[in-house]
Amino acid sequence: MYIGGFQKNSLIDFPGTIACVVFTRGCNFTCPYCHNPDLAAGTVTPEGGGSSGGLGLKIPDQKEILTFLEKRKGMIEGIVVTGGEPTLQADLIDFIQTVRQMDYKIKLDTNGTAPRVLDALFDQGLVDYLAMDIKTDTDHYPMVMKNPGHLNRVMESISLIMKKSPAYEFRTTCARPFVTPVIMENIGKMIRGAASYILQPCSRDVDVLDPDFATVDDHFLSADDMAALKAAVLPFVENTRIR
Repeated sequence: MYIGGFQKNSLIDFPGTIACVVFTRGCNFTCPYCHNPDLAAGTVTPEGGGSSGGLGLKIPDQKEILTFLEKRKGMIEGIVVTGGEPTLQADLIDFIQTVRQMDYKIKLDTNGTAPRVLDALFDQGLVDYLAMDIKTDTDHYPMVMKNPGHLNRVMESISLIMKKSPAYEFRTTCARPFVTPVIMENIGKMIRGAASYILQPCSRDVDVLDPDFATVDDHFLSADDMAALKAAVLPFVENTRIR
């Protein structure tokens, strides 16, 4: 895979699991508030033996990460594969199969545009936890998609995850104009009966894909705004939380 970052330890990215985190490069969405702009804007091209991160730190390549995992058996319980959008990686399934053979738990983060990849992972028992980002309701999804025709894939992934994933959460980064109480009600209908839905307020204290987006106060929500969004979705997803 084409790696954009690697975190050796995390206690928060994989519920109930001590994990490391692999960040892949490239994304097919253009969310202006994206908190991983270098990864999202990056092209999916070969690294060729590691690369230098934005701070001048060498990012391990896939082989080095697998060597790290081999040495950390018994100390690390799982691995999170995130991005960017991991399902753009042609060898994602091969990588996860290799990690699974080391007896690690697997969590995958995705935007849901590759339901066939998700279905294959579920059928092979290669994912323990799936986190899918719900960006907005169906009417507004074209605002963040490079290919608006992929909306049907997003809807298919929602259905697959609810039917097949051993454990999962849907989550939304909350920023205007992508969420409002009305939009949130529509999202609730999209994921009605989901096991878990997480709302997280968009932060303006980090670099984002579109720096101009962070300059507009109205894009960001208060605690009361977040409570209103939660209230709008609760009739459809009982386990809705603000993170």
